[in-house]
Amino acid sequence: QVQLVESGGGSVQAGGSLRLSCTMSGYTPLGRCMGWFRQAPGKEREGVAAIWTESNSAYVADSVKDRFTISQDNAKSTFYLQMNRTKPEDTAMYVCAAKFADCAFWSSGGTYAYWGQGTQVSVSS
Repeated sequence: QVQLVESGGGSVQAGGSLRLSCTMSGYTPLGRCMGWFRQAPGKEREGVAAIWTESNSAYVADSVKDRFTISQDNAKSTFYLQMNRTKPEDTAMYVCAAKFADCAFWSSGGTYAYWGQGTQVSVSS
């Protein structure tokens, strides 16, 4: 059984940094697409970033490009979202997801089979 567990959320002032972690357990094939999504109250879910574990290819949404970085530690089956220069509009529930396929359509949540419970990020101005 595949499980995803996030950690690292919390409150930060605008301009600050946070690092979110997502650890995968259970069946963890070498090739998988790991993604981060976020959803703020009253807004649609948004794909933030994804990484293809075999090649370390990363995909990042334009809205967070140059501020957020996705990375992985395959030995720990963990991947990260480094959030720098945060803004109040980054406030949302952040959820990690996985699919045992490449990262085509990485920002489409419907293509992911496994989801974590989420971790809240709050950025104050």
